[in-house]
Amino acid sequence: MVLLFLAAIVAGFALLGLSLLGVVTATLATVLEFIGAAAVVVFAIVLIVKAIMALFGKLKL
Repeated sequence: MVLLFLAAIVAGFALLGLSLLGVVTATLATVLEFIGAAAVVVFAIVLIVKAIMALFGKLKL
């Protein structure tokens, strides 16, 4: 499951890099940048939350 989240983050970075190639129009590049940035942020937050939950689960406070 974690590898799937990491793959989603890498895909988000790929979408950010795609707009830099200049192959797409300006409007589509803006949309791709927004989707890529949102994917990176969302899945990074999910990984951080899962790591915190795993940490607290192992501490048994």
